[in-house]
Amino acid sequence: MSQIKDLSPIYGVILAGGEARRLGGGDKGLRMLGGRPLLAHVMERLAPQVVHLVLNANGDPARFRGLDLPVITDSITGRPGPLAGILAGLDWAAAQHGAPCWVATAPADCPFLPRDMVTHLARGLTKDGVAAVASYQGRLQPVMGLWSTSLREDLRRAILQDGMRRVEDWLRRCDAKAIAFPLAVPDPFFNINTPEDLDRAAELLATA
Repeated sequence: MSQIKDLSPIYGVILAGGEARRLGGGDKGLRMLGGRPLLAHVMERLAPQVVHLVLNANGDPARFRGLDLPVITDSITGRPGPLAGILAGLDWAAAQHGAPCWVATAPADCPFLPRDMVTHLARGLTKDGVAAVASYQGRLQPVMGLWSTSLREDLRRAILQDGMRRVEDWLRRCDAKAIAFPLAVPDPFFNINTPEDLDRAAELLATA
C-alpha cells in the first residue's frame, strides 16, 4: 500500500527493543508461536500496510537474519525505552524519503494486530494532525501509532533534554489523537508478556 488519503509514503517499524523479563529474557519476537517466530506473525500483518518495513532492535542484528527483515538500532544510546525506537524509525524514514513522511509503529509482541491498522489511524487524523495512536475498549495502545517525521527533533529533545521516557507523556506533548478500534475476535491488541500469554496466543491462533 503506497498511499492513504494524502499521507504518502507510510513506512513501517516493528519495535523489538524490550528485554522480555517476564518471559525469561532474550528476544520476545523470536519466541515461537504456531511454528513460526512471533515476529513473523506481526510482519505478515503489518508489511502489506506500508511501503517498507524494518525492525528496530539493538545488539547483534544477525540473530534476526532468518526473518529477512532489515534491522535499525536506536539512534539514541543508553536504551531509553520505546520512545527511542519510535525516534529511530522516524530518523530512518526521513533518511529514506527526504521530505516529511509518515511512520507506522507496532510492537513485536502483538500477533493479531489489525490488518487495517494503518488505514484506520490515517482516516482518524485531522487535517493538521501529526500523530495518531490506537485505542481499544477505552484503553490506549501507546506504541500502535502513526507519526509524522516532522516530530523528529521535538522527540529527540524530549528524550535527551527533558529526560522523557513514558510514551504516554509523549502522546500528550505531540497531541496525538486517540483512534478507537472496533471490537474483534481475537483481541487485535492482545500482547504477549508471560509464558501464559504465549500459551493463550497459541490457543487463539488455533481458533482464528
